[in-house]
Amino acid sequence: MTIASLRRSPQYLPRPLTKRAYSLPSRRPLVTVSPEHAKVTVGIRREDPSRIWERRCPVTPDEVAQLVQHLDVNVLIQDCDRRVFPVDQFIKAGAKLHPTLEPAHIVVGIKETPLNELVTSPVFPIPRTHLMFSHTTKGQPYNMELLSRFLGSREDASLPRLIDYELLVGEDGKRTVGFGWFAGVAGVLESLSALAHAHLELGVASPFLHTPRPHTHPSIPSLRSALRSIGQDIVDNGTPKSLGPFVIGLTGSGKVTQGCLSILDELPIVNVAVKDLPGLVSNPDTDLHKIYLVHALPKDYLTRSDGGQYSRDDYYKNPAMYRSDFDTKVAPYLTLFLNGVGWLPSFPRLMTNEQLATALTRAAEIGRARFGTIGDISCDVEGGLEFLPRASTVSDPFFKHRPSSLPSHLPSVTIMSVDILPSSLPLDASQHFCGVLMPYLRALIDEYRGRPASHEHLEALNVATVARNGELQGKHRGLAAPVEKWQASRAAEIARKAGVAETSLRKKRVLMLGSGMVAGPAVQEICKRSDVEIIVAGNVRSETEALTRKYSNAKAAYLDVHDVAEMARLIQNADVVISLLPVPCHPTVAELCIQHRKHLVTASYISPAMRALHERAESADVLLLNEIGLDPGIDHCSALSLLAQLKRDNKRVTSFTSFCGGLPAPDCADVPLGYKFSWSPRGVLNAALNGARFKLDGKEMEIAGENLLREYFPDIPISHVLKLEGLANRDSLPYAETYGLGELKNLQTVLRGTLRYPGFSDLMHAFKVIGLLDTETSIQLRDWRDLARMSLEKRIGEQIGNDRRSFLSALSTVMTVERAESALSALDWLGLAPEGVPCNSPSAISLKPQAPIELFTSVLAHKLRYNPEERDMVVLSHEIVAQPLTSSIDSATEIHTSRLVAYGNSEASAMARCVGLPVAFAALEVLYGGVHMRGVHGPTDRGLYGAVLDGLQGAGLEMKESVNKGPGMERVLVEGLRARRVAL
Repeated sequence: MTIASLRRSPQYLPRPLTKRAYSLPSRRPLVTVSPEHAKVTVGIRREDPSRIWERRCPVTPDEVAQLVQHLDVNVLIQDCDRRVFPVDQFIKAGAKLHPTLEPAHIVVGIKETPLNELVTSPVFPIPRTHLMFSHTTKGQPYNMELLSRFLGSREDASLPRLIDYELLVGEDGKRTVGFGWFAGVAGVLESLSALAHAHLELGVASPFLHTPRPHTHPSIPSLRSALRSIGQDIVDNGTPKSLGPFVIGLTGSGKVTQGCLSILDELPIVNVAVKDLPGLVSNPDTDLHKIYLVHALPKDYLTRSDGGQYSRDDYYKNPAMYRSDFDTKVAPYLTLFLNGVGWLPSFPRLMTNEQLATALTRAAEIGRARFGTIGDISCDVEGGLEFLPRASTVSDPFFKHRPSSLPSHLPSVTIMSVDILPSSLPLDASQHFCGVLMPYLRALIDEYRGRPASHEHLEALNVATVARNGELQGKHRGLAAPVEKWQASRAAEIARKAGVAETSLRKKRVLMLGSGMVAGPAVQEICKRSDVEIIVAGNVRSETEALTRKYSNAKAAYLDVHDVAEMARLIQNADVVISLLPVPCHPTVAELCIQHRKHLVTASYISPAMRALHERAESADVLLLNEIGLDPGIDHCSALSLLAQLKRDNKRVTSFTSFCGGLPAPDCADVPLGYKFSWSPRGVLNAALNGARFKLDGKEMEIAGENLLREYFPDIPISHVLKLEGLANRDSLPYAETYGLGELKNLQTVLRGTLRYPGFSDLMHAFKVIGLLDTETSIQLRDWRDLARMSLEKRIGEQIGNDRRSFLSALSTVMTVERAESALSALDWLGLAPEGVPCNSPSAISLKPQAPIELFTSVLAHKLRYNPEERDMVVLSHEIVAQPLTSSIDSATEIHTSRLVAYGNSEASAMARCVGLPVAFAALEVLYGGVHMRGVHGPTDRGLYGAVLDGLQGAGLEMKESVNKGPGMERVLVEGLRARRVAL
């Protein structure tokens, strides 16, 4: 290792601070550059490579040219292809490339320097100066190691000086170097984009759907032009009537707020006062060709607890005497809220969690989509907005959130809380930043040369100095305590590691059996835990290797499921086993898990063979957790969560209806069946053969397997946009007990079903009548175009001519002519009809006889697969009818709904995420000891389903809950099923 790398190495135990760190430092003059080395060297650092969106630069190429040509300064720069200015521009301006910047007296960057790149040694004998946003001045624990690098056990003039931009202020006490204005501009654009997405989820396309995201344009003038076009569209065509007047609320008065106001000027803004909001949103004649802006100042929403009026001086002297009424006076009327005001712990919050509930309750009474989207540009986590749980990123700028205290009938809020907003405007932000920084940088250069410099700027630099000569400076001496706390924890960690045997540090191990369609998101989620490794075992090496190669804590293993000995070996070495194998394989896996005392997680229904293992698993202290995918899985977790909330609210359930389906997105559904496969085709076909039992409108009903595709629900009214039909799903009646709904006799409806696009059931039934779903017979094909004809021959016991007319004639004997023609058209498309274009399935026709369903599965898997540019969709909806425990059967009926609509993306299908992620979250909860159930179970444990729902929310797969009065879907389902039975 070189001397330079040793100086930068973080692998040492920091020396404890002595009392010297609390004393005033000696005011020794700066060691200046000697005449024989008269040039001062400035180094421009690259930003942390892990911050992928950080493209800003503190000094522009134009200013580099000024430094080199007019101030006779050496400028070094680290190479970086991501920086907003290409490195060639700096070289042309006179800078020189340098990998470490070690010769630089002054090192400038934007964000804090990565520890492995921080150079603390002097440019002998001259100490170095670092300028950055260090994020140390509030004692942030995550950066105390960085601060410790500038400190010594005694005064040490060789240690570098740390200057924090955030502390540079003018004579008026206001910050002079920063990006607040640009945060406001970018925050408005990101928030409008988030608002448009939230409205789209409500089924409404607003003009802001075309809002440009800041990083997609080269400069602010370009962004202004795009937003101006949206504004003109609003002037010409207005905003959607269903959403009422668009009201934007803004808080704050600093540079962030000024940036917001500046970019909002591109819209047809009408400024309104807080007192005018109720009349504005309730007036049906309000002009929808305008955007209404309420700039709420503290005097508008802060009042003294004793009823007195707001006074700024009094507020800052006695903040505890004030409360915020933002939740009642402003929030409920807003379409979009932009928060530009900061917060300190001793001051009242703008809104608490409880006040969020108040605001959302009032907003629901006022109109649709009020206070549904928040842009928290200040981004104080759990600060002024107590319910802000985390910062977001430019890659994933907004998310849905609901505090745990929020009542179940209130909706989640969409929050934009990107904490590096100016980085999405790198060109404009860098040019501005460089302009305000240069006077300070020139003063610092003059100080290094021992020349007279601007007294104003030197004093500001001294105030902004956090550490110098190895000691904390001025008011920052109080940071010694958090530094020492970090040092103590670091020392304890080193001691612990030194005293712990290497074997005890083995990572927890998850074994995943199977590498199919839903495995990817599960592997990705588990690999986020550095203390966990996953082994993915399957019989297709290319799949297991593709799943694992990009993760350092994932390995691929080959496994033939018939090799029980190898499977046992893998299970023995695991802590938790996930089985994504076909359902018939699960009992064998479970037997081995019991034998080796390992927990098992699957996404499949609990089969009779699995249930029979309950007592043995319980005795072995083993959990065999099933039904933790989508359906079953998320449906269980979300239903149990909502039902638990209703119980806490003293409500009794009278009806429970749940439908779920994985479908192509509407723009990808123009194919036979209106369906494509994002999971096992055989599973879909098998589901069409199952019978069903349920209770509907007070009557217990049963549909035999042979009739399931005929007795379906032609209309499932869960969306104003999507037209859907439904099939009853297996036996719904046991869920009255599973979900704790009460005695079946006291329930009107208990129904679980599967969603499909209209026409699916009729066409699939036609395929069934043809014999394509037969499992008992077998046929030997020579040509795929013989499949439908030979399957039908088996069903009717007669030979059919190998021509189109004969086949259609035979079809017409088992179904209506209209259905026969529709089925033949679909078979043509699939390449299975006589005299049609042959199916181009990549699967060779087996030389052995096979069941029609096996052959048909192969064709559907190929013909109805998703193309790379296509996406799928998952829809899950619960409807629970409930009443207060004290009411009569005919009063106070409430319809509680909980819904999820998720779309696939370029990384994974919606089905893969909705099956794989619950499996991963559940497996991790079991792995870390958070689940105490043993035996065979579904996800009925409150801690387990709560953890899964929390994980899904973090992944953007959150159930949206609402409550309404009036009729639910029960009557529509009854009438639809009755009409089907009459038709039959």
